[in-house]
Amino acid sequence: MQFKIDTKEKFHVITPNEPVLSATMTDKMESALLPFLQKDVKNVILSLQDVEEIDAAAAAKLLQIQQNFYENNASFVTCNIQKTVNAFLSENELDELLNITPTESEAWDIVQMEEIERELLDTEDIEFPDTDDE
Repeated sequence: MQFKIDTKEKFHVITPNEPVLSATMTDKMESALLPFLQKDVKNVILSLQDVEEIDAAAAAKLLQIQQNFYENNASFVTCNIQKTVNAFLSENELDELLNITPTESEAWDIVQMEEIERELLDTEDIEFPDTDDE
C-alpha cells in the first residue's frame, strides 16, 4: 500500500494513494500507524481524498485504529472523504462512530482542540494545596 506522510508540529497527515481501501490494506495501514503512538507527535489525520471505495472490513478496521489512538491519548481524525465512501459509511452507520471532518483544515482544528482538552484534563488531576487561611 502506497501512502504519503506529511508531518506537522502536532500531527501527521497520512494520505493513502489508492482508489480502493480494503481490509488487507487497512491491516498494513494499522502496522504503519500504530508506531506513531510511541513518538512525541502521535496524532494522526487520515486524508481519504484519493479513496473512492471502501469495504466494511476496512471501515471496521479504521474504527478499531481510531479507538486505539484515543485509548492512548492521541487523536485520529479522518477527512476529505469522497461522496461514495461517505455514502457507504452512512449506510453502515459508521459515519457517526468515526471522527470525520470535511476538510483537512477542520481536522487540524479537532486535533488542536483535543490536545488542549487533554492538557486541561491533565492539570485537573494535579492536586493543589489548600490555600484557605483559617
